[in-house]
Amino acid sequence: MDIRIRPALPGEYDELGELTAQAYLQDDLLTFGENDWYLGELRNVAGRAAAAEVLVATDDGRLLGGVTFVPSAGPMADLAGPGEAEIRMLAVAHDARGRGAGEALVRACVDRARALEGCTGVVLSTQDAMRAAHRIYERLGFVRAPGRDWQPLPGHDFTLLTYELTL
Repeated sequence: MDIRIRPALPGEYDELGELTAQAYLQDDLLTFGENDWYLGELRNVAGRAAAAEVLVATDDGRLLGGVTFVPSAGPMADLAGPGEAEIRMLAVAHDARGRGAGEALVRACVDRARALEGCTGVVLSTQDAMRAAHRIYERLGFVRAPGRDWQPLPGHDFTLLTYELTL
């Protein structure tokens, strides 16, 4: 497999949005399933691309997955503080998993962060159930930052775990 990482093209936004939404749905990662408000965010690749960098992993022209790289605090950042970049919405199609696309996408984000002047770290949120992603993060040097865990849905017992990488 020859995985290529590059910015998403506008003509791929709909496909990537659906790939991302299906990855979250099929892994049962959305509290309210098909009725979850976050599905709209996952599908809105154009909105993410307007405020951050959306990257895709491809193999021979086939879209395998994608990620949103947020270079600094701003409208797309959930956690990033001064000097931090953030990784969001990492997703790989079910039939493309285990081939290195997820790791390649995370590595591309880390490389972008290292190239940013003044960037001292990368942060991300993840769910407890995302064990394969945790292994990628830990393999690449990310560490758990429990003091930064947070709850995106006030009133619901749903906590996002935080990982961070010091550059």
